[in-house]
Amino acid sequence: MPSPAATAGGDHGNIALAVREADPLLPAPNNDDDDDILAGVVGKHWVPTDEKEILASKECGAGRPPLLYRTFRVKGMLINLYRFLTLIKVMVVILFFTWRMEHRDSDSMWLWWISVVGDFWFGLTWLLNQITKLKPRKCVPKLSKLREQFDLSDEISNLPILDVFITTCDPIGEPMLYTMNSVLSILATDYPAEKYATYFSDDGGSLIHYEGLLETAKFAALWVPFCWKHCVEPRAPESYFGRNVRPYTGNTPNEFIEDHRQMRAEYEELKSRLDGLSAVIVKRSEAFNNANTKEVHVNATWMTDGTQWQGTWIEQSKGHMKGNHPAICKVMLNQPSNDPELGMPASSDHPLDLSAVDVRLPTLVYLAREKRPQYSHRKKEGALNVQLRVSALLSNAPFIINFDCDHYVNNSQAFRAAMCFMLDPRDGDDTAFVQFPQSFDDVDPTDRYCNHNRMFFDATLLGLNGIQGPSFIGTGCMFRRAAIYGADPPRWRPNDAKAKVLHMPTIFGKSTAFINSVAATANQERSLASPTTIVDETELASVMTGKYEDGTEWGNDVGWVYNIATEDVVTGFRLHRAGWRSMYCAMEPDAFRYTAQINLTARLYQILRWSGGSLEMLFSRFCPLLAGRRIHPVQRIAYFNMTIYPVSSFFLVMYDLYPVMWILYGQFYIQRPFQMFAVFVAVVIATAEMIGMVEIKWAGLTVLDWFHSEQLYIIGTTGVYPTAMLHVLLRFLGLKGVSFKVTAKKLTGGARERLAELYDVQWVPLLVPTVVVMAVNVVSIGVAAGKAIAGRWSSAQVAWAATGLLFNMWMLLLLYPFALGIMGRWSKRPYILFVLLAVVGAATASVYVAIARSM
Repeated sequence: MPSPAATAGGDHGNIALAVREADPLLPAPNNDDDDDILAGVVGKHWVPTDEKEILASKECGAGRPPLLYRTFRVKGMLINLYRFLTLIKVMVVILFFTWRMEHRDSDSMWLWWISVVGDFWFGLTWLLNQITKLKPRKCVPKLSKLREQFDLSDEISNLPILDVFITTCDPIGEPMLYTMNSVLSILATDYPAEKYATYFSDDGGSLIHYEGLLETAKFAALWVPFCWKHCVEPRAPESYFGRNVRPYTGNTPNEFIEDHRQMRAEYEELKSRLDGLSAVIVKRSEAFNNANTKEVHVNATWMTDGTQWQGTWIEQSKGHMKGNHPAICKVMLNQPSNDPELGMPASSDHPLDLSAVDVRLPTLVYLAREKRPQYSHRKKEGALNVQLRVSALLSNAPFIINFDCDHYVNNSQAFRAAMCFMLDPRDGDDTAFVQFPQSFDDVDPTDRYCNHNRMFFDATLLGLNGIQGPSFIGTGCMFRRAAIYGADPPRWRPNDAKAKVLHMPTIFGKSTAFINSVAATANQERSLASPTTIVDETELASVMTGKYEDGTEWGNDVGWVYNIATEDVVTGFRLHRAGWRSMYCAMEPDAFRYTAQINLTARLYQILRWSGGSLEMLFSRFCPLLAGRRIHPVQRIAYFNMTIYPVSSFFLVMYDLYPVMWILYGQFYIQRPFQMFAVFVAVVIATAEMIGMVEIKWAGLTVLDWFHSEQLYIIGTTGVYPTAMLHVLLRFLGLKGVSFKVTAKKLTGGARERLAELYDVQWVPLLVPTVVVMAVNVVSIGVAAGKAIAGRWSSAQVAWAATGLLFNMWMLLLLYPFALGIMGRWSKRPYILFVLLAVVGAATASVYVAIARSM
């Protein structure tokens, strides 16, 4: 999340300019101009596919609900070219394999067989991947139609209620300023305050998070009305104050400059209070402990009201150690009234004039689940399932959206956009979740480690959108609660029956109140009631205990799935397997923004967790090949391809080493006749590149996006994917496996400091295989040059060796980001890398020449 780029007074000129250029009569923006939204999201290569549906809906008039989103497909000429090139490559690959089987001639037959199997594997996985992208679809919400249907003229909304989950654990590794900005952006989003509740899960049970949330709730009483009054975007203050000011679009431009100055000053005070909380808590606790004569409380942590904090204590003590504390649930902001409440005029106690602004805030709940050493806490997915149960007792909204702590609302219309898909009269009731793409702040200008991953979000997920829907990718996703509980989608229910969910304690646990809430959720399609916060505290505590899930289906067929590193993908797969569909929603501007992993080691560990979890899924009961008949056949292929891709690393590493053997032995051919083999390989590569160019065209990407994706793939296959395969092997043998580290997110200030982590080198064993591959390729080039200089090769051999050297250099180019990563701060001067590679190659050639002439 960006830090402020200027002081409180340094940007007044920009603010004033923005106000002067604005039309004072311009109404507050509602993003209602669907034409503008479509132009920003769809692009010129897409055409609508739902004209007939829209026409039929209009002809029905008031008797039929309006369609709430539009569907677009790629233009016929472009998508047909894409499919034709795919068919051409399939035919070339078949001819290639047929030719190879007819010409079993090699300098090493065992390597020949490995290469044939590898080529077959790459061809198969490529085909599986292409099949899922032959029918891409874009779906764009129609926010104006949603407002027409659900926002009434008397300021009363009929939108369904919504529960928002945000999870955090460590206030050090996950800096609290990020987390509190996420909370503020959620509280200020454009959704009726009485219609949603936010549940803040602190898995560390730390008092600093609790008191930080209290401070944030106080600041929200000013920040949220300020956002409504002046229609600011984005509504995370750290991001808002850190960006260039946009043209003013609110209704009170004459008040904006002063309000902006006041809010900036208030926000700086909030940051100071958050930064000083740790010292305040320690000082307060020491004072209380010194005054306390009971030895048992000597190390206690104390709240401001003089009561002991029941969560994690400052000093570890028996009964209150990290991972050993009772459950805590506190309502920080109570349920607001259903009627608008106008604020106070400006005064000495109220810095802003809010007399014409609704100042209601949505419900905000702090919770820390019970943790005991004898129970497995199931990490993030366990925390989400506790939030699911607690929210069921407090608000029981039929829809849920989840956030990570470094994840904030960038577009205040995002919740409404997701509702367009959930409430659409066509397929809304069969939609289990709506997935938003991930967009990142603070990525280095070249996106060295492909953090944006646009080939996945803007190509692969669009392809899945044309089948049964995108996979769940962990955060930024709206769910239907009944689907999470295990209910069948309406189209798979006999005779249009209501949702049936078994309510036995062996499935959902022994809480009667929770089981009753499950029954209510399963049989309501669209609850319009406002959330409530009246519930027995004993019931709340019971569903937050570590033993509650014993002997139940939580983590299996209910809630988020356990015991797999990629619990997000598996949870989405479970819903698709049950027959539910999902939707992909991209917006302009981006719905949500995240903090990227810009350090090489952190990025590789992230990829390790994804690839290791994918292989775990393949060998679990969630294997896509074992799914039932409800999942779409192509969707099954997509999930299967998601689970097997790490296996490619075995063959790719072998290919990386082939040129070494060729160079060391003078002449070494995996396939003879080599000339024909080279022609086939060139044609296969050329068709693949042509397909890639057409794909980035319809996906709205650039060649640089595609190339970054290729680089990340090679970096992953040379070091990360082999480690993931080792992890699964160890797990298969009953051992612990490889540890998937959760990397900390650093909070830094200026633009230069924000990218400081990019140049940190954290040496771990995960880096070694890729370093070896790089070294082998550089040495191979040096040996080849030495042989040419020493006269050991004929001109024909030199010509053939040049082909292998092109492969070596291509591999080094793909590994270029990795090389920069291990250089640390030296990578600020990339020319040093090229000089270093040239020196190593020249030294290797010189050594070879010296040895050759001495023999």
